[in-house]
This record gives sequence, structure tokens and C-alpha cells, in this order.
Amino acid sequence: MENISSKNNSISKNYIVFFDLDRTITKAVSGRALAKAAYRKKLMSGFDLVNALYVSIVHRLKLMDPLKLIDKMVRWVKGIPENILASLCSDVVNETLLPSVHPEVKPEIKFHKEKNAKVVILSSSLVPICREIAAYLEIDDIICSDLEVINGSCTGRTAGPVCFGKEKVVRLKEYCEKNNNALDKTWYYGDSISDLPALSIVGNPVCVNPDRKLLRIARRNGWRINYWT
Repeated sequence: MENISSKNNSISKNYIVFFDLDRTITKAVSGRALAKAAYRKKLMSGFDLVNALYVSIVHRLKLMDPLKLIDKMVRWVKGIPENILASLCSDVVNETLLPSVHPEVKPEIKFHKEKNAKVVILSSSLVPICREIAAYLEIDDIICSDLEVINGSCTGRTAGPVCFGKEKVVRLKEYCEKNNNALDKTWYYGDSISDLPALSIVGNPVCVNPDRKLLRIARRNGWRINYWT
């Protein structure tokens, strides 16, 4: 787990707000954008790009275990120097992800911060991407996925569990316990049925442009639904 801290991190907060990244903070999907950028810069072969896009579609259609899919999606980074990947992630953030941030995100973050809340990105996206997005939006911490690096190069494997699905619940609970925050005071913003485990345990679930399955559950449970442009 990767965390970054704001200058005011030591100040006690009233509650914690967690935001998913892809399709919640941003319209774009970070993994897909990263694969396309890697191909343009000749860091990924045409075969790997087609495979990555195929895996992305299969993931979207829920046709395979998402954790196995994510494992397949990161194999293309094998052998890439860590600093080169970090530079690529920075390019993707500035060229694709930041322009796709929903305009409603900043006011939503401001609303919570004015109530003395701590704001955290909780995402399966990679550390360098989440770190830059957090800095841009003045978000306090990140909890996300990281890649294994040996001798300065990526191995094509993740470092620890991917922050996805039920793993988000594990990390959310750990973070709340560490910060003495009650789950019934906690907020979580997510867009997909894969966010259901996290949405189900917090006191304030918010569904952002939810997919069909999540929309049905949100309506049944009376959860807040935001349609962001």
C-alpha cells in the first residue's frame, strides 16, 4: 500500500472520504491510457497492446476473474526501468487523465475539506498515476496498487495484492482503524459493480455514473447517485 500525506496530515479529521479513480474522478481509464501511450513510445509491442485492449474489454464485460485480468495486464511492463515507467505515467496523467477529470470533482472535494474531512484515493491504479492526480486535486493520501521492481526494473508482477474489489475493503478498514475513523462516518465514491464491497461497508456510499448492475443496487438501497458530466 502506498500513502502520501498532506502537510496537515497530523491534524485530527472529522471523517474520511475515499474516491475511486477510473470513471469516478476521471472519465478516462488509466490502464488503457497507459497501454496506448506505451505503444506510441515503443515500450509495448503491437501484440501486447491488442492483448491489453482485449483484456480491458473482457474486464468491462465481466467475462473473467478481474484479478487474473489485472495480472495479465501488467505483464507488459517486464524489463522496463522504473524511472521510464514513472515518466510514462506522468505523461499519461498530464495528457489524458487530468483533462478527463470530472468538473464536479473539485467542488466535491472542497465540500468535504470544508467540513474537516480527510480525502483519499482508493484505486487499483498504479502509484505514480495516483500520486500525481492526488497532488493536482490536493488529495491527502493514496491507497493503490504498486508494481514489483528489482534492481531498478519492473518484473511484470504486482507488489502485493492488487487494490481491487474485496482488497479495497481490507485497505479501507485498515486505514479507518489507523485513523480512528468509524465506518458509519466514512464516504466512498465509486462507479462500478466491482466497487460494491467498499460501497456496502461505509455509512455514506455514493455511486458516480454507475454501471447498470450498480445502478440497480444503488436504487434498491437508496444510495446517493451522482451523474457527473
